[in-house]
Amino acid sequence: MIPRWCRHPDESRHPAINSTARVTLDPDFRQNDGRGHESGWIARGRAARACHRPSGNAYEITQPIQMRFNELIAGVRGDIAVKVFGDDFGGMNAAADRIAEVLRTTRGAVDVRVEQTEGLPMLDIRPNRMAMSRIGVTAGDVQDTVAAAIGGREAGMIFEGDRRFPVVIRLAEASRSDLTQVAQIPVPTSAGGFVPLSTVADIAVVDGPNQISRENGKRRVVVQANVRDRDVVGVVADARAAIDTQVTMPPGTYVEWGGQFENLASARDRLMLVVPVCFAVIMLLLYGALGSIRDAAIVFTGVPLALVGGVLVLVVRGMPFSVSAAVGFIALSGIAVLNGLVMVSSIHDLMAGGMDRIRAAHDGALARLRPVAMTALVASLGFVPMALGHGAGAEVQKPLATVVIGGLISATLLTLFVLPTLYARFGNGGHRRM
Repeated sequence: MIPRWCRHPDESRHPAINSTARVTLDPDFRQNDGRGHESGWIARGRAARACHRPSGNAYEITQPIQMRFNELIAGVRGDIAVKVFGDDFGGMNAAADRIAEVLRTTRGAVDVRVEQTEGLPMLDIRPNRMAMSRIGVTAGDVQDTVAAAIGGREAGMIFEGDRRFPVVIRLAEASRSDLTQVAQIPVPTSAGGFVPLSTVADIAVVDGPNQISRENGKRRVVVQANVRDRDVVGVVADARAAIDTQVTMPPGTYVEWGGQFENLASARDRLMLVVPVCFAVIMLLLYGALGSIRDAAIVFTGVPLALVGGVLVLVVRGMPFSVSAAVGFIALSGIAVLNGLVMVSSIHDLMAGGMDRIRAAHDGALARLRPVAMTALVASLGFVPMALGHGAGAEVQKPLATVVIGGLISATLLTLFVLPTLYARFGNGGHRRM
């Protein structure tokens, strides 16, 4: 009896090269980690014990939605994909196996597997030219006999009114599946007799190509892996360095990296353009509000110190840098600049009333202590559930919320203590331009 968590989904009933088995954990067998969630090692252990490993099967542990999104976005189901391109399948498979060995020794890379391109049983009939020459049989005679017996040959036509149906003659299914009977197929000779097929050909069942994948017109073999307990960029950097030194690619074969790493690289390139533009716009708006490049620069100092706080909290929580964390840094920059602008505007108002710059910086900091603290507190408390979440989408929410909370702590300290000091020392002595 197959356990309930090893049954195949409905899509396995349809003809397909790859079939996916769904693992469903039974609540009756749950051993949670204190938060009601199944421990990862328990789930993996049950799956390994319950599912046998027949020959030709490959296994990986992932989440259904994550796997489908990886497949839709990057074309592979793993977090990392090493695509081997070339023309010779033998050399490509050998290179893919060596790359898989390197990935298995890379820290953080798990569930490493090579795309299954071989293993489909095929009937291989090879003419024996020495035997054919002795008996007087040509290669064409052997090929015509095999094509007629196994593939079928049209022998006539049946007419039913206006409709016509071809009559195809071939061996029965049971005979075609029996190598003994295939070996006894009579082959005509030049002398008018017949000889068994086994006397003029070598017959065997061999492993043929299972699938031939192509991308951009080139043959492709994919080595894929998932990443656990480490960031994707670090795993790819270590694996790429090891592959460059340990794996020699055959002539005409080259490697490309894909999967989630490809999406991260694309997002990083976009952020390299978006972030400088964002900072430039913030600086322009600050100049328009304060009327002084010096005062705008003092307010803008809140951005790097806020980023330092976000990075430190990421390190403390052991989280890698991700796209969601980058989005959190952008949002954090806006909040830090807003608090600094509130503080400097208060100082300007006091200076407009005739107070000197140093005294105005001190009194302005005291007057804006409560508004700045309330702004940071409200934003931080709003992100706390996201930072501590473990449900669906937590892998996206936690880095963003962690960055914002940590950055607000350092940005608030800057706004209340460092920014007034900087303004008292380097601030513009004039009033704000209207």
